[in-house]
Amino acid sequence: MNRRDFLRVLAGSAAAGILARCAPMVTPSESSAPPFSPEPPTPTSRPRLLRNENRKGFYIRYYTPFEAVDPERWTLAVDGKVRYPQQLSFAEMQRLPVASQHSRMVCVEGWSSAAKWEGFTPQTLVELVEPQADAAWVHFYSADGYYESLALAEFLAERVLLAYRMNDALLLPEYGAPLRLIVPAKYGYKGPKAITRIVFADEELRGYWPTVGGYSTEAPIWPGTDYALDLGMYKKITGHGEVFYDEGVEAQDKAESAD
Repeated sequence: MNRRDFLRVLAGSAAAGILARCAPMVTPSESSAPPFSPEPPTPTSRPRLLRNENRKGFYIRYYTPFEAVDPERWTLAVDGKVRYPQQLSFAEMQRLPVASQHSRMVCVEGWSSAAKWEGFTPQTLVELVEPQADAAWVHFYSADGYYESLALAEFLAERVLLAYRMNDALLLPEYGAPLRLIVPAKYGYKGPKAITRIVFADEELRGYWPTVGGYSTEAPIWPGTDYALDLGMYKKITGHGEVFYDEGVEAQDKAESAD
């Protein structure tokens, strides 16, 4: 679906009625973790305040507590150095061509977890807004005030995904709803959650944790010991880049790419 086709779909719909990011070090539990399966929260009449939690299977991390985003009122603003700025509702966003992958998010705290992610590719967004020639960077802003950026070339790299589904269900607020960025080759703090705005720009935006926490702006995954929450075991990361464990769900993507 190109930009013109997508805008035609949105017009027809209107006529019909229309952030793995991580905080400083903590010590993960050594107890076995069951396969990860997120459970919807218990309904409540009060707004839900999202806080960090060492939940089995996949830890929850936000840099500050904040109120969960209502998808019905949320919009994704895409602007800056683009020819066609956008304001996409949650329903409109889901009409973009769908892509999916199994990948592992690695945190600088020393833990990781893998999941199935579904959403749309950065290439789809680029085709929709058509960045200007000098748009070399992409900035991300989140509902909790978090911010990060990637070079446009990194944003368009293979296996980067803008995800709104996790393990065959819509993202829960705890894990970044309505939209989060998946960047498997970098540490989780380079993948903002609860994204509300994406800006194409001609210069880098130094991210929150590189600014206040001393982390690098590049955030490459380094060799070392990792606690795989979804597998309930410690593993050795021996190389750089995206992490694949033979026992993890992400291994099937690696096997398919090797065929």
